[in-house]
Amino acid sequence: MPSQPPDSLASGASASSASTPTEPSTSTSTSASASTSASTPTPAFPRIVENDPQRTGFDPQTAWWVNYFKILTGSITREGAFHYREQRYRENEARDCARCEQFRDWAFAHSPTVRFLRDRVGELNGTLDGDNVLCRRCPARLTEDGRVHRASGGFSPDHGILICANEVRNRNHLEDTLAHEMVHAWDHLRWKVDWVGDKDLKHAACTEIRAAMLSGECRWTREAMTRGNWTLTQQFQNCVRKRAVQSVLARPRCKDDVQAVKVVNQVWDSCFSDTRPFDEVYR
Repeated sequence: MPSQPPDSLASGASASSASTPTEPSTSTSTSASASTSASTPTPAFPRIVENDPQRTGFDPQTAWWVNYFKILTGSITREGAFHYREQRYRENEARDCARCEQFRDWAFAHSPTVRFLRDRVGELNGTLDGDNVLCRRCPARLTEDGRVHRASGGFSPDHGILICANEVRNRNHLEDTLAHEMVHAWDHLRWKVDWVGDKDLKHAACTEIRAAMLSGECRWTREAMTRGNWTLTQQFQNCVRKRAVQSVLARPRCKDDVQAVKVVNQVWDSCFSDTRPFDEVYR
């Protein structure tokens, strides 16, 4: 990576869930087949599944409480429950964004981790504040392979940080998500990171390892209480590695999970030991 920091983050630009995040927090799979012929190219992503009330049992024209009761009684399929959840997110978008902005402002005012990272970004001539840390609804995608693709947030060198308001569970969750993206912002200013992987996926793998490690999202209490992972041995390392692999896999230039694991392993020792701008892992 080059030693000279690039230009500071752009501020004040609008962020949308479709275009802003170049760094999603969850896995996005691509379908690639070695046996596919050149005459029939494989699509970049599996087909997105749309709701069919006759198939799923979920009718968006029906009152929400009726659909909720149908979910409880098993009259709506898991696919229908996904579409119900997305409809509720659309209906509650204003409420979710207002709540997210309240949590964001609290984090900038009171979170030691967020305030420390903001100051370190400022030392590199960058700015992170309410103008370029934006709360928006992020639509999830259900693809024909049965996978649900979600994101908690994202970082774009051109726009700033996106927080997915509909995915924020509580104030601590937003604090972890914001810290994760702020590590990416610091890395962007300290080194010119190849985010998409046009030249080398190792850049993306390294910043994902560092963000998962330093943000607090892999601390034992969160893994145990939120994800049900009660493992005592190597829990932290396994969480960081898993989340880094998922994020690298989301890059358009990553062919498959085999390549994602290989790239993360190649940079693991050096990047997992790099706690800059912190002295050590605090959260």
